[in-house]
Amino acid sequence: MNIELTEMMETIRMVQMENLDIRTVTMGISLSDCADSDFEKMNKRVYEKITSYAGNLKTAAEEVEKEYGIPIVNKRISVTPVAEILGNATKEQAVELAKTLDRAAKTLGVDFIGGYSALVHKGITKGEQTLLDALPEALSVTERVCSSISVATTRTGINMDAVRLMGEIIKETAERTKDQDGLGCAKLVVFSNPVEDNPFMAGAFHGTGEGEAVLNVGVSGPGVVLNALRRHPDADLGQVADVIKKTVFKITRAGELIGRVVAERLGVPFGIMDLSLAPTNATNDSVAEILEEIGLERVGTHGTIAALALMNDAVKKGGAMASSYVGGLSGAFIPVSEDEGMIRGIMDGALTFSKLEAMTCVCSVGLDMIALSGEASAETLAAIIADEAAIGMINKKTTAVRVIPVPGKKEGDIVEFGGLLGRAPVMGVNAFSSEKLIRRGGRIPAPLQSLIN
Repeated sequence: MNIELTEMMETIRMVQMENLDIRTVTMGISLSDCADSDFEKMNKRVYEKITSYAGNLKTAAEEVEKEYGIPIVNKRISVTPVAEILGNATKEQAVELAKTLDRAAKTLGVDFIGGYSALVHKGITKGEQTLLDALPEALSVTERVCSSISVATTRTGINMDAVRLMGEIIKETAERTKDQDGLGCAKLVVFSNPVEDNPFMAGAFHGTGEGEAVLNVGVSGPGVVLNALRRHPDADLGQVADVIKKTVFKITRAGELIGRVVAERLGVPFGIMDLSLAPTNATNDSVAEILEEIGLERVGTHGTIAALALMNDAVKKGGAMASSYVGGLSGAFIPVSEDEGMIRGIMDGALTFSKLEAMTCVCSVGLDMIALSGEASAETLAAIIADEAAIGMINKKTTAVRVIPVPGKKEGDIVEFGGLLGRAPVMGVNAFSSEKLIRRGGRIPAPLQSLIN
């Protein structure tokens, strides 16, 4: 990549004044060859392979960060969906493997390790059932292990038996971590149409279509986009889209340069750039504030979905021009607890749960980091997952649910998760029951859109 001096100067300004950072460099590692009928052998192989391949990940990322002056906020690892290598392991052994992943992450000094996962959108194997049974305990006894479960795809429909189980698992995980306001649920995401190369947590896993090891990069710059728009207060909406495209082009160029250098030093292929605008709880680093700069008095009011659609499309177009290897989720995240503008919208009464759900039709992911009343039942949680899965299935896009039913908290309370996870106002749920729908079970058939061959 040939980087011009003017690009370098712009990047320096973005870092120093506009919160530009590389949100994550995530090394994906295949664990396929670690499978063994002898659990102890498998457990040892998993630890050794992860610590061998990612042994220099943190060091290499920190060196590049210092040399180029662009912060790399998170260093992460994703692995093959663990359910695929469990075989005849017991629930207790599945929990032990989660502890091994956690120990590897701590040894390497990485922030999170993703891939304690299962793809059950069409059915549930023995190994996948074992992982699901172990999930609440595994998430409560580990610090850095993240889990993602696929319950639906456009090609297969929605596995409602798996959806029901996930409602129960989220509820139990919240109870097991109630001394931390249900924080275990922040490490668990339920997907429709998951992607194999996502570098962001909690949903990252190393898919079966990936190679032995790869480095994927998630770059983020809501603050950069926000400041660019503030320099064009009178632009029409076509010009607004153009400003966002050009800004994201620059962000992506910087991110891919950093990613390629880190990958080269680790001796692994560079994988993809995820173009997602991922907010933080820092001032002026908010996706919601971008939407408000476009013209909303407060995020959540009428016009929010139109503004979000404009922004999301412009992000994809600008990033796609800057990189030949765009992947992951790519678009805009709307995590409530991690975005000060989203929090303000809820507290001011402008942004509701229903509006958040509608916004997921046009953004890159789904209902993310939403604190719910602890009174929400497992069936209600399952129904929320089913609704979001249906949006993804019908629209042929990735959607997800990462909600936290906070034990002992009710609508209007505030919970503090700390760090990158931020804080969140507790939202209420519909008082009417969905239990009969969830208890029917079975599969919602794939839509007509699945017949694309």
